[in-house]
Amino acid sequence: MEKVLIKDAHIVNEGTIMRGDVYIENGIIQEISQNLSVKGPDVHVFDAEGKHLLPGVIDDQVHFREPGLTHKATIESESRAAVAGGITSFIEMPNTIPQTTTIEKLEEKFSRAAETSYANYSFMFGGTNDNLDEIKKVDKTKVAGLKLFLGSSTGNMLVDDEAVLREIFKSTDLLISVHCEDEETIRKNLEIYKERYGDDIPINMHPIIRSDEACYLSSSRAIALAKETGARLHVFHLSTAKEMELFDKKTPLKDKKITAEVCIHHLWFSDADYDEKQTLIKWNPAVKTQKDQDALWEALLDDRLDVIATDHAPHTLEEKQNVYTKAPSGGPLVQHALPAMLEMYHEGRISLEKIVEKMCHNPAILFEVEKRGYIKPGYYADLVLVDLNNPWTVTTDNILYKCKWSPFEGSTFKSRISHTFVNGRLAYKNFKVYDERHAQRLTFNR
Repeated sequence: MEKVLIKDAHIVNEGTIMRGDVYIENGIIQEISQNLSVKGPDVHVFDAEGKHLLPGVIDDQVHFREPGLTHKATIESESRAAVAGGITSFIEMPNTIPQTTTIEKLEEKFSRAAETSYANYSFMFGGTNDNLDEIKKVDKTKVAGLKLFLGSSTGNMLVDDEAVLREIFKSTDLLISVHCEDEETIRKNLEIYKERYGDDIPINMHPIIRSDEACYLSSSRAIALAKETGARLHVFHLSTAKEMELFDKKTPLKDKKITAEVCIHHLWFSDADYDEKQTLIKWNPAVKTQKDQDALWEALLDDRLDVIATDHAPHTLEEKQNVYTKAPSGGPLVQHALPAMLEMYHEGRISLEKIVEKMCHNPAILFEVEKRGYIKPGYYADLVLVDLNNPWTVTTDNILYKCKWSPFEGSTFKSRISHTFVNGRLAYKNFKVYDERHAQRLTFNR
């Protein structure tokens, strides 16, 4: 399928929706116009029939669990689920086993993805208290960025040495992405509730233990350090109203030194959902109040929040069903993220153009991804056809994650993804992922 013509689509791109056709050759978009003719018998024609054509989603924060945690997920299983969800490129995190904190381990991940991934891929390099020399070796043109855990209980991935942290911020040209929660605050809160309940703490205490104060304390410190050192900082998965005051809505994204992200679960769920969903919606940072969620939406729409991601982080159902202190945080999201945002479009909360801006254009701008994230001639043909009026219900049978559960199970979405193209090749169609892989390693214009 070297030549592809997509006919009669509503093309959503750069703030406009235009009805037209897209011609692709050798994986690259060649022409966008109305009434394009078929340029020979070897052209594969897809009649979009008025469906909406979006750029493939770039998800800048996933945990695909490989290596070392492959009972939960693999690059192969989760990238299949990603393309079914319209995500054509992902950036994976370093807290695997072993951790991605050496150049050797990073290259092993790239090799594995080249063999098994269905979606385009890159990886974050992990920072620790003692790997500054390795950080300095990372080639910023070949790697998505640097990931630091600032106050997060992930063992050796926690960077809690202030002198080291300052040195990392001063000495790297890499984009620094951070998980911000203050460990000391969380530890003190946890002790209070453990004393009261033992290990079986009610799940609705989770946002009180991992409080908005813990988030704000850590993120405000990181931002202050970035401003002081001139580092380029991206704050992952923001969850509180209070933190929204830290971010800028006036500066264009390409000129921002400090950027912000919100994840699907913080836009969809609130603490009112804990009674029903229990530990299935236990994430770090925690899903918090309706007031927090409303503030996140406001900040997303006025551009204080730049990117929507998933923080896809699967665990087995058996693991999630443990008591509070033993149930891990995180859940699977890549298959359902775009359908969930399209549901919010139907509810009038966000436009299609804004969804595309926050899930496709802005990750490409932020990470300086080469020739992806837009529907433009000369760009890679990562494309998603969406039927806005074709309801479907999330069931165990149609969940593609290796863990076979979703916090959205039982939800009915009005919109479905009918086709996903990765580098101009059909990767997914109507609940079927094609076995042939056409993924590429992401490259960066830096």
